[in-house]
Amino acid sequence: MNELPETIEIETGPDARASVIVLHGLGASGHDFEPFAQEIDLRSVGPVRWVFPHAPAMPITINGGYSMPAWYDIRVDRSNEDEAGLRRSQALVDRLLAREQARGVPAARTVLAGFSQGCAMALLTGLRYPQRLAGIAGMSGYLPLAKTLADERSAANADVPIWLGHGTQDEVVVLPRAEATRDALQSLGYAVQWHSYPMGHSVCMEEVADLQRWLLQVLAG
Repeated sequence: MNELPETIEIETGPDARASVIVLHGLGASGHDFEPFAQEIDLRSVGPVRWVFPHAPAMPITINGGYSMPAWYDIRVDRSNEDEAGLRRSQALVDRLLAREQARGVPAARTVLAGFSQGCAMALLTGLRYPQRLAGIAGMSGYLPLAKTLADERSAANADVPIWLGHGTQDEVVVLPRAEATRDALQSLGYAVQWHSYPMGHSVCMEEVADLQRWLLQVLAG
């Protein structure tokens, strides 16, 4: 299957020199992070293509089987991960990255980012991607399929910059789970820039400002 998820795309100018793909969380849509294209000032980078995909709808176990946009299922036993669903969405994100290259933006000028489930997908896909990315950014999420990362990780992205932001009062992905993600990545030698904020499972303006500074760094030149 070669399908791509539906996307919202915003280009800040013709002939994009960089791309930022932002993956939304459970039950949301690409519209959730559409404001980033206005709130995050990357003019010094040159024209940027913002890509906001919509996850497909699927039944979610913890929500009584109710169907909603999701990158993978969430089960009652959180340790019982939906590996099949994760892998399917990994393939979708791989194709989004390949499309940016086909449109003239190399992997080294592409940032893969996400919130909650989207953060999980950014880490899952980006750390295994065979070409060096500009960076991986995760908000309010965690590392899925952590036990397979050491064997599956890409040598090309062994030194990829990683930015992680999390709320200290997050009631959905609790702070210790996010800190465990940070520690697991650092133990494998990844350079992780970690930020915590006094908020719940959300995004705050301080976080957006920190993310902007990091994006300017990894997309400079």
